[in-house]
Amino acid sequence: MLDSGGGTPSERSAQPFGVGPVEVRGPEVPRTGEVLSSDVLSFLGSLHERFEPMRRELLGARGWFREALRRGDVPTFPSETQEVRTAEWKVAPCPEDLADRRVEITGPPERKMIINALNSGARVYMADFEDAHAPTWKGTITGQANLIDAVRKTIAYTSPEGREYHLSDQVARLMVRPRGWHLPESHVLVEDRPISASLFDFGVYLHHNANELRRRGSGPYFYLPKLEHYLEARLWNDVFCYSEERLGLPPGTIRATVLIETVPAAFQMDEILWELRTHSVGLNCGRWDYLFSFIKQYRDVPGVLFPDRDQLTMSTAFLTAYSRRLVQVCHRRGAHAIGGMAAQIPIKGNAAANEDALAKVRADKEREVRNGHDGTWVAHPGLVPVALSVFNEHMPDANRIGTALPPENITPAELLAIPPGDITLAGVHRNAKAALRYTASWLGGNGCVPIENLMEDAATAEIARTQLWQWVHHGARVREGPPVDLGLIGEVLLEEVSRYLSEADHAGEAPVVEAASRILLESVARDELDEFLTLLAYPELEEPGSYIR
Repeated sequence: MLDSGGGTPSERSAQPFGVGPVEVRGPEVPRTGEVLSSDVLSFLGSLHERFEPMRRELLGARGWFREALRRGDVPTFPSETQEVRTAEWKVAPCPEDLADRRVEITGPPERKMIINALNSGARVYMADFEDAHAPTWKGTITGQANLIDAVRKTIAYTSPEGREYHLSDQVARLMVRPRGWHLPESHVLVEDRPISASLFDFGVYLHHNANELRRRGSGPYFYLPKLEHYLEARLWNDVFCYSEERLGLPPGTIRATVLIETVPAAFQMDEILWELRTHSVGLNCGRWDYLFSFIKQYRDVPGVLFPDRDQLTMSTAFLTAYSRRLVQVCHRRGAHAIGGMAAQIPIKGNAAANEDALAKVRADKEREVRNGHDGTWVAHPGLVPVALSVFNEHMPDANRIGTALPPENITPAELLAIPPGDITLAGVHRNAKAALRYTASWLGGNGCVPIENLMEDAATAEIARTQLWQWVHHGARVREGPPVDLGLIGEVLLEEVSRYLSEADHAGEAPVVEAASRILLESVARDELDEFLTLLAYPELEEPGSYIR
C-alpha cells in the first residue's frame, strides 16, 4: 500500500475535460488586472482543467463516515491503509524558516490586520481566506493584492484618523489558508462553471509569490482546511506537483500543514501525512471546526444530543483523545503538531475580566505544551505574549519533532465518545446570538467578528447553527423544561434581531440582520442539515458585475 496510486500526478488527476476561456464576472475592483493577469488566468484555467473532475468526484464521495454511524456501526481506521500506519517513514524535513512555530496568529487578509499580525511577535501569520474571510469579490481580490505587497515588504496602511502602519524589521513567517474543497468562486468561470475556490486562492497566491518568496529565503506555505479523506490530501499533492512543474519550482517547494478539523480526517492522520509527505510540514488541531464536524456526523443518529457549546472544552474526552493522537502521529512522522485556537481577546476597561480571559488562554496553552504540541494559535496580537511565555518556558528548543513520546493506543471508541452535559435555555440564546451576529457580519463583508469577548469565525457559527438543528430535530428539551422546537428558535431569533439592531454600532444594518435570521431559521427548519453555512449563504454575497476579462 506504500504508494500514492498509479501514474504521475497529472495522469491520476487529469481527465478529459477541455478548458475554455476563463471569464471574470465580478464588479470592478482596484488592482484586478494585476491580480488576475493573463498568465494567472491561464494557470487557473489549467488547474481547473486537470483537477476539477477529481474534486467533484471526491466531494460526491463524502458522507461515508456519517452513513456508518447512521447504520449503528463504529467507524474505524481504514483497512486498506494499514501498512501506511504500521510502516516506519517520515515526511520531508521542514524548511529552516518554519522550524520554530511556537505561536501562530491567524486572521483575514485585510491590510491593517496583515501588518499588525506580521509585527505581532508571533512566529507565523496565517492569512485566512477560509473561516475568517467573507469572500466578497472585493475582499478576495484586495486580499490577494495585500499579500503581494506583504511578500515584497511594501505593504503600508493609513487609518482614517491618519495613523500609519508599516512592517517592522522582524516579521512573522507568512502562510496562507485557501478556501476548502467544497466552496466555489462564482465570479470566475470556465465554460460557465465556477472555478474551485481552493484552486483560485491557491493558484493566484502561488503564481504571484512563489519565486519572490524563494528569492527572500522562504517559500509558498499553506494551510489546507476541512479535508475528509486521504484521497483529498492526495489531490492537493497532485496539485502541488503539477504547479511546481508548471511554474518551474523545485519539487517540494510548496509546503502545507493540514488542519484536522473533521472527524473522518482524525481517523486518517497517518494517511494524510503520507499522501503529502514531500510537501507536508505538519497537522493542526482545528478544534472548533472539529467540534462542528463531530456534531454534524451524528446528525442522523436519534437520541444523540450534545450539550451547550461552553461545556465542550478541550478537556472533554473525545477532544482530548483527538489532540493526543495528533501529537503522537506527527512526532512519529517527523512533522509539527500545532495546537488549536485561543478565541479570547483582550478586554478593555475591565481589568478583572481581562485577567480572567488571559488566565484561560494561559491554561489552554499550558495544556497544549504539556501534551507535546510544537506550537499553538491565537486570534489577537494581544495574546501573543501570553502564548509565547508558556511555550518559551516549557519548550526551549525550536520544536519537539524529534522527541519520542510514550506510545498511546487511541481507539475509535475514545475518538467517538459522546460527551455528557446539559442543554439550557441560555445555551439556545447563546447559539442563536452567535450564529445570527456572525452571519449578519459575514453577509456585510466581515468574516472575523468579536462576540462576547471571543473572536468568532465561521467555525463557531457552524457549531451554533448545527446544535440548534440537532436539538430541534432530535426532540431536545432544555434543562428548564420546554422543548427546543421551531417556535422557540423563531422567538429567540426575533429577540436577538431586536437586541442587535438596538445597539448603536448596528443601526442601519436591518437588511443583513433580517437576511441572516431568515437563512438560519430556514436552515434549522429543513429536514436535512445543510452541510455548510458559508455555502448556504454564499449566493447572497455574489456580486454580479460587468465582464472584466
